[in-house]
Amino acid sequence: MANNITRRAVMTLFSSPTCAMSHSARFVLHEKAVTSDVEFYDPNDPPEDLLELNPNGTSPTFVERDLVLYDSRIIMEYLDERFPHPPLHQMDPVSRANARMIIKRIDQDWYTQLDEILISGEKKSSRAKKLLRESILSAEPIFAARPYFMSDEFSLIDCVVAPLLWRLPSIGIDVTSTSEVIANYTQRIFNRPAFKSSLSEAEKEMIELVK
Repeated sequence: MANNITRRAVMTLFSSPTCAMSHSARFVLHEKAVTSDVEFYDPNDPPEDLLELNPNGTSPTFVERDLVLYDSRIIMEYLDERFPHPPLHQMDPVSRANARMIIKRIDQDWYTQLDEILISGEKKSSRAKKLLRESILSAEPIFAARPYFMSDEFSLIDCVVAPLLWRLPSIGIDVTSTSEVIANYTQRIFNRPAFKSSLSEAEKEMIELVK
C-alpha cells in the first residue's frame, strides 16, 4: 500500500479537516511551500490505505516513501530539517531546545484544555474554557514582547499557537476583544498566505459560524 501512495505522490499528509494538531503540520507544509498531497479524512472512519500505514488511523499521518510519521510535532520538525529554507527553528542547539520546551508547555497547558473542551461538550466544558482563556490572557506580556511568540522571527512555535487561537471563537472563547496585543498577533499570523492556504473548508467555516 505504501508503494501505491509513493506512486501517487512522493509525500502525503493524512489529515482530519478539524484537528488542530494536523492544522499545525499543514501550516508548516505551506510555509515551506512543499509540494505534497493533503488527504482529508474522517478520523472516525479512516481509509484503508491509512490503516495499512498507521493501524491507529491517527491524524496527522505523514508518508514519504518508506517513512511514516504520526506525531504532529515530529512531522513539523522533520519538515523543517528536510526543507531547511525558510528555517522555522533557530540554528543553535540551545535555542532549538528552548523552542521544543515552549512547544511542549503549550501542548500541556493549552492543547490539553482544548482537547477537554472538544471532548466534554458544551455543558461540561465551562471550567476548561475558563482556564484556557485565563491562561492565554496571562501570556499577554509574551505576545507583546516580540513580533512573534517568544521570537523575533516566525517559527515553529507560531505554527503551534496559531491553529489553537483560530479555534477559540468557535468554542466560545474570546481573547481578542480583551487584549489588543493578542488581537494584533492573531491578525499578523492569520494574514500570512501560508496560514490561509493551510485552512481546510471546515476550518474556514469555524470563523464564518461566529460572525
